[in-house]
Amino acid sequence: MLRAAGIGVGDEVVVPAFGNVEVAEAVVLAGALPVFADIDPLTYCLDAAAVDAVAGPRTAAVVAVHRFGRVADVPGLWAVGRRRGLLVLEQGESEAPYDEVARRRERAAYLDAKLKGVLVPDGGDGHTYQQYVVRVPGNGRPDRDAFARAVRLRGVECRVPVKTPVHRLPGYRRCVSLPETERAADETLALPVDVCLTKRELQRVVSACNALGGLLQAAF
Repeated sequence: MLRAAGIGVGDEVVVPAFGNVEVAEAVVLAGALPVFADIDPLTYCLDAAAVDAVAGPRTAAVVAVHRFGRVADVPGLWAVGRRRGLLVLEQGESEAPYDEVARRRERAAYLDAKLKGVLVPDGGDGHTYQQYVVRVPGNGRPDRDAFARAVRLRGVECRVPVKTPVHRLPGYRRCVSLPETERAADETLALPVDVCLTKRELQRVVSACNALGGLLQAAF
């Protein structure tokens, strides 16, 4: 898409640092420079105001990446694009059949109602729950990692969705301030929400998490 749009040497493209490195790699392969902007803490997608703040005279495009089943603020990004003359491209996630999405939403609703001690995902704007991503309160990465280990010991699979933001990876390191990106990388944990999960398995997820909830207190 970048090459077809004429993006190349001398251009800058705004991308998120919270997520896979492939988007930044695509910008580099097109000959352009990736510029990182911060995310909205609810959607984990690019924040339009943050994009506006980092866009400069060489910025030619912005890539909106939809994350975890939440849709990026495309209207807000379009507004920035129109004002600054930027091309807005989208990278979507693979779409699941409607019945599968409906079942994931049912499981997510159950977890929303039962989980304590973690911050459940915001379900707005047609969330399809490609991943059920919670935040573990406490002291950031150490507490999140300890929580994940304890949950796994209780027989529940979980994963850290973004271990290292792209702007911290070798070859992409930038001295930029991305507080929401850093916080999300330190606090988030993806819990199972697969359509194959039984009610008993969902109850195990809840029991494992709630047994730990409240043990991890925020630092002041």
